[in-house]
Amino acid sequence: MRYIISGKNIDITDGLRSAVTDKLKKLERYFTPDTEVHVTLSVEKERQKIEVTIPVKGNIIRSEQSSTDMYVSIDLVEEVIERQLRKYKNKLIARQQGGGNFQKEFMERDSEDQEVRIIRTKKFDIKPMYPEDACVQMELLGHTFFAFVNAETDEINVVYRRRGGTYGILEPDL
Repeated sequence: MRYIISGKNIDITDGLRSAVTDKLKKLERYFTPDTEVHVTLSVEKERQKIEVTIPVKGNIIRSEQSSTDMYVSIDLVEEVIERQLRKYKNKLIARQQGGGNFQKEFMERDSEDQEVRIIRTKKFDIKPMYPEDACVQMELLGHTFFAFVNAETDEINVVYRRRGGTYGILEPDL
């Protein structure tokens, strides 16, 4: 695997670089050697954050972890990515899709995790509204996200609550 390590508000020391590569080396058994791993280390106030992004065949495996110690964050992110990979493998096998950047042995090995199951479908009336109105509706419902038809674009969008009390919007890129 090829590691692309960058930093925001932090100097990437040799110790940090080796800690990241040593921890993420555990993931090499899942991927082909030409797989790129994008790692961003950052410091925000007292939070030490690591973001790991691995593009795989039309999808992205991504995890973002933060704590008061960068080395703890590095440990956490590896565990989360490994869990995501097992779930993603089950999805690929269930849909009989190709493995892409994954090693053949990983795809053929039996999985001990359960397959993702949808146990409930919820239907609701959807009416055009502006993103700001969707945020208000989301807060009234007590949810962390809300799907709606954008009155400006006539496309389905999703607004969501972010950390720090701000909001985000997901828009399709057709």
